[in-house]
Amino acid sequence: MEQSHLEVPVREPGYSQISAIFGLLYVCISKILGVVISNEPRVNERIRVDKVRLVGPGGEQAGVVRIADALRLAQEAGLDLVEVAPNADPPVAKLMDYGKYRYESAQKAREARRNQSNTVIKSIRIGLKIDGNDYNTKRNQAEKFLNGGDKVKFDLRFKGREQSRPEMGVKLLQGLAEELSEVSTVEAAPRAEGRNMSMILAPIRKKSEARSDQRRRRKEERENRKAREAQRAQRNQERVAAREAEKE
Repeated sequence: MEQSHLEVPVREPGYSQISAIFGLLYVCISKILGVVISNEPRVNERIRVDKVRLVGPGGEQAGVVRIADALRLAQEAGLDLVEVAPNADPPVAKLMDYGKYRYESAQKAREARRNQSNTVIKSIRIGLKIDGNDYNTKRNQAEKFLNGGDKVKFDLRFKGREQSRPEMGVKLLQGLAEELSEVSTVEAAPRAEGRNMSMILAPIRKKSEARSDQRRRRKEERENRKAREAQRAQRNQERVAAREAEKE
């Protein structure tokens, strides 16, 4: 058996003991309910194997060690032993602050959900016989939505005999996609549904990036407005001073 020569900083015991208690509670509740509560990795005493391939908190490879030795190293360092690759032979476990890891993972997941939930699909209706001015208006409107981080769905409705010319609708929508290619990608290609044909474009920029730019532009506009107001106030003061000088 390989011997571990891993050196980790020693901290006062704290979270690892609490984590062990919650780990035992987890096992008990799981047995009582007969279900798996979550997909979280096994931690500390919940790792029921004879040996693990141990990885240090900084990614150091410590080799294969007995589970008792790995738990002892985790306790001495004030860290947790987390099973990161349960299907490996032997399983891979890493020393880490599991509370901090869960917090950072939750923050990342929350940010991802916020970006996803803030993305809105804006619908734009067009006709096959759309004129040039209306076409430019619809395209500019779509570009504004995409620059703001929202998706755009073009809804094209065929009228009368236009339904027999679906290739013309595909050509029109593909032309819009090409003209908007600098700010978007095609998420759903043109697809016919009865008398309708639709296409969805997704923004290249994230919603959060678009909002950051909007805040930056608003800040710049406020600063420019204050600067103009200060210049006008200074000119007014200069005019008043000049008039008083003339009176004297």
